[in-house]
Amino acid sequence: MSDTHTRNHVAERNESRTENQQAEERETEQTEDEQQVCPECSGPLISDEARGETVCSDCGLVVDENSIDRGPEWRAFDSAERDRKSRVGAPTTNLMHDKGLSTNIGWQNKDAYGNSLSSRQREQMQRLRTWNERFRTRDSKERNLKQALGEIDRMASALGLPENVRETASVIYRRALDEDLLPGRSIEGVATASLYAAARQAGTPRSLDEIERVSRVDKMELTRTYRYVVRELKLEVEPADPEQYVPRFASDLDLSDEAERTARELLRKAKRAAIHSGKSPVGLAAAAVYAAALLTNEKVTQSEVSEVADVSEVTIRNRYKELLEVEEPDDAGAVA
Repeated sequence: MSDTHTRNHVAERNESRTENQQAEERETEQTEDEQQVCPECSGPLISDEARGETVCSDCGLVVDENSIDRGPEWRAFDSAERDRKSRVGAPTTNLMHDKGLSTNIGWQNKDAYGNSLSSRQREQMQRLRTWNERFRTRDSKERNLKQALGEIDRMASALGLPENVRETASVIYRRALDEDLLPGRSIEGVATASLYAAARQAGTPRSLDEIERVSRVDKMELTRTYRYVVRELKLEVEPADPEQYVPRFASDLDLSDEAERTARELLRKAKRAAIHSGKSPVGLAAAAVYAAALLTNEKVTQSEVSEVADVSEVTIRNRYKELLEVEEPDDAGAVA
């Protein structure tokens, strides 16, 4: 008797649940129907995608405006082009050992609403971070790459190098790792050499002294590793141009555009006279900036230029005199 009563009760509850679901479905359908017709004249609604509006085709009432276009910002004319352009998530980057394809758990102990986590939840998130870091590096090669790319990013930030230089340095280091150039050399040494080569290739060079200051290796190891990497990878690195240092030195010294142009012109004359051969490009650039400041009547001392360029005052004095003595052939003929 009790079993029959239970079965009847369950059946009645199921029937009432079904009736409630049907009522909710009817209300949803009714709401959707109301949204498809004009609330004023019950006319059909059309969407104007160009204006982002929903209007009535009969009376012209604007029912909705500033609608959100949830489609892509690009256009595709066939399925192949659509598949090629479709994307999701952040772009891949060579600055991360996994190219940014893995998941990263943030360090903030807050939920999606900005509320602080409890102590138990914080412990759980810390364990998840630990395991996540272990899973992101599957073998020793990835751990090596992760450490090196972090070192490149740290040094590039300290030197103020742009994003493209960091990307190029990451590619150079990946090539060195793939071609087994690291045995017998430190990770920091190859990473520093890759960054130095990338900066010279991009036309934003830094001197060896500047690189050594932010690196964890000395200048001797840096130069030896740099020559080895360039030779083995057959990198095309042109000799550093002194003019590439001028904008940075002039900016650090707050010189005018006229002084910068004058410094460039002095260096061009020095190239035509071939007095730049065998001399440090950093020293020539510093001397040109100092000489240009004198020619444009701007107050800059040798010690200030020496501090910015990281060269001695003796080098600046010797080089700037040589630059000022250089004359164009026409000028020399006129003097004679």
